Amino acid sequence: MRRRLIPLMLALLVPLALAVGLWAGGHPRVLPGFLRDAFVGDSQAQVYQEVLDRIDADFYKEVDKDDVATKSLAAAVDSLKDPFSRYIDPDTKAEFDASTTGQFEGVGMNVEEIKRGLKVLDVFDDGPADKAGIRAGDLIVAVDGESLAGAASEDATTQIKGEAGTSVALTIVTDGKRRVEDVERAAISVPVSEKRMETEDGIKIGYVTLQQFTSGAHGFVSANIDSLLDDGAKGIVFDLRHNGGGLLEEGVFTASLFIPDGLIVSTRGRNRPTRRFNASGDSIDTDIPVAVLVNGATASASEIVTGALQDLERATVVGVQTFGKGVFQEIEDLPNGGALDITVGEYFTPDGRNLGPSDGKRGLTPDVKAEDDPDTKPDEALEEALDVVAAEL
Repeated sequence: MRRRLIPLMLALLVPLALAVGLWAGGHPRVLPGFLRDAFVGDSQAQVYQEVLDRIDADFYKEVDKDDVATKSLAAAVDSLKDPFSRYIDPDTKAEFDASTTGQFEGVGMNVEEIKRGLKVLDVFDDGPADKAGIRAGDLIVAVDGESLAGAASEDATTQIKGEAGTSVALTIVTDGKRRVEDVERAAISVPVSEKRMETEDGIKIGYVTLQQFTSGAHGFVSANIDSLLDDGAKGIVFDLRHNGGGLLEEGVFTASLFIPDGLIVSTRGRNRPTRRFNASGDSIDTDIPVAVLVNGATASASEIVTGALQDLERATVVGVQTFGKGVFQEIEDLPNGGALDITVGEYFTPDGRNLGPSDGKRGLTPDVKAEDDPDTKPDEALEEALDVVAAEL
């Protein structure tokens, strides 16, 4: 009987001891000093856990332990002094995931910040803004009666976005005339790439935009370029203004639509091996002239594409100095449902240029300087790009 009881007791005690050990490891202050030193050690992780436990147990007011933990994690990432690294808490992770897929709830338009508020750059077909009669070139000067003068674009657009089915009152200025439109928000899918045919000096030139480098973006750009060329376009203007980047691989694939072979970009980091990304897939004829439109919001993967086209002399870059984001991030999911969006390395153009501050001169310098005046309806930068392509033809 005794021999049979010993294995049974061990079977019960081992899991119990393991559970107690795991709990004690996360709550080191309950252990005697010699046991804490022997089994837990004085690691920073254990100190952090002990501080949280003591705040929870001893602070004179009741606290939300999860909220304290979230703020401390965000502060840890902020201490890196890197504007591109951030902690994403579980509550905002879903919203973050939606933004990377081009899905959001709002009124369906792209805007840029001006002194009076926002200037509408384009309106998504059949979206709420389109149905309300809002057009490119219109100014949005107030939201729900609150002036947008001097407001940052991120704050202003946050006021416009909202739950599908709710309404927002937008004060619109068109050709100097003010009106108020009550616009019902809806679920919006951002159009990845758009196209149209332009004519300059009697020459057909294709115009293609790209909003962001989401998964499959290069396929949309390729289809639009092929369609325009089939319709008789003799050159291409590729608009990457206000494109803040996205997936590095999509940037490589997109650059490969214009570059038949050779290095597109290389990357390296402290704990990441050097990688070289070469052109792959089919490209358009290299005799077809290309101009790339850029501005101060052209960043990351957009700069990878532009830098490769500029270094390899495949396109003329038109616009103003780009943002200068010479680093790339990786999204690392965390056990609490949040994520770490952290900078892990730098990227370099075919000529070895890094476009971040570490290279001394931030961003890409255009070959032809041209800037769109946000207070006028004509797109002066686009007109300059069309002139560049027409001149080459």
